[in-house]
Amino acid sequence: MKQPVILQTDHCPCGSQKSFGDCCGRYLSRSSVPETAEQLMRSRYCAFLLEDSDYLLHTWHHDERPTVLNFESDIKWLGLKVKETKAGTKHDSEGWVHFVARYRQQGKGSRIDEYSYFTKQQMNGQLMWQYVRAD
Repeated sequence: MKQPVILQTDHCPCGSQKSFGDCCGRYLSRSSVPETAEQLMRSRYCAFLLEDSDYLLHTWHHDERPTVLNFESDIKWLGLKVKETKAGTKHDSEGWVHFVARYRQQGKGSRIDEYSYFTKQQMNGQLMWQYVRAD
């Protein structure tokens, strides 16, 4: 079952304590682009929660991007914690984000503990952060 739609005034699921509209919602709606690797990583977490495959594929580096995404219907995302970032500012061309994403599947809690690698790529005439891979 897909998780409920997030209202623009609700707290963003990425854990930023901002409203969804002022945080990841603006990236998923494509009214703005993430300026940092961490902002992209947080917005991708929200896209997984909302099963927004268009956004996920759009923000995936073309050399690593799958052709389709299949979501597991029994996963419930529970929270995200950013543990560390290296580079990835608006002035950098690459960055790493270490995060832990918690979820429940078939009643069992689990987590993804990952270092994600991001680069800035030219897309449609502007530089944009792209997820490359988990290291």
